[in-house]
Amino acid sequence: MEKISEKFEDIISAGKPVLVDFYATWCGPCQAQAPILHQVKASVGDKAIVLKIDVDRNSGVAAKYGVRSVPTLMLFVDGAMVWREAGLHQREALLEVIGRHIR
Repeated sequence: MEKISEKFEDIISAGKPVLVDFYATWCGPCQAQAPILHQVKASVGDKAIVLKIDVDRNSGVAAKYGVRSVPTLMLFVDGAMVWREAGLHQREALLEVIGRHIR
């Protein structure tokens, strides 16, 4: 399986908001976050990208961004991190954060 680190910088610089979920398969809160992220993606459609990154498979990207706990969510706009929080987040809160950056 190809690691995302090879494409990560291109993806977060794509010209639309990119919500990144740094997660681990063994993490209970990460498993609870997954269906919420599917709802977020359904709501934003092609106005934003929702990207999941497994920290165990992509430790280089996780280390570069200082991910120390999972889930950690980050929002990137034009390659710059504009928001970051750890822990489980509800759909409405994530849509509000993304909505501030949709052009």
